[in-house]
Amino acid sequence: MIDWSEGQWTHEPVRVEQAADGLHVEAVEGSDAWRLTSYGFVHADEHALLAPMPATGAVEVDFVAAFEAQFDQAGLFLCIDDEHWVKAGVEFADGVPQLGAVVTSGHSDWSVAPVPDWVGRTVTIRASREGNAVTLRARVEGEDFRLVRVLPLPEDAEVLAGPLVCAPTRAGLVVHFTRWATGPQDGSLHP
Repeated sequence: MIDWSEGQWTHEPVRVEQAADGLHVEAVEGSDAWRLTSYGFVHADEHALLAPMPATGAVEVDFVAAFEAQFDQAGLFLCIDDEHWVKAGVEFADGVPQLGAVVTSGHSDWSVAPVPDWVGRTVTIRASREGNAVTLRARVEGEDFRLVRVLPLPEDAEVLAGPLVCAPTRAGLVVHFTRWATGPQDGSLHP
C-alpha cells in the first residue's frame, strides 16, 4: 500500500479528506487532461496524486464508480511530462460509464467500452510496466481483470503514477478512492 501522503497533486482539488475508508477527493469544475485531438484544445488541470512508478512493477488504484454527469472520471494517471501521459479508468460518457484509456504523446487518443453494470461498485485499475511497454487492466469487485490496452513506453522513462479524478462539465464530483498500491509486474500478457 502507498500512503496517500506520499503523493503530490498535479493540481489541487477543491477538497481532499482522508478517512478510515480511504481518500475522498472533490474535483474542480472544468478539470480534465486532454491534448488537441479532435477538439482542438489542451486541458492540463487534472487532479492526479502522483509518486514514482518503478521501472519494472505495477501500480493499482481502487475507487467507487459513482458518476452521473458527462465526462465525470476517475482512475489512474501515468505521467512522464506535460505532453506524454496516460489516463485509464472509468468515465461517464453519453449516459453510460465507460472503461477506457487516453494515451498522449503530443496528441491524445481515446478508447472506451461501456460498463453499465459497474455503477456504484469498486473498480481496480492496474498499470503493469516491464521493458518498453505498459499493460493496462481493470476489474470490478468480484470479477477477473480484463485487458484495456497495451502501450509503448520508453524503458528509461521516469514515470509518476497515481489516482486521478476530473470533472470537465460540473462542480461537486467527489470520488472515493479506497486503495493505492504497488507490486510486481504481471507475469505475462496472456493467461
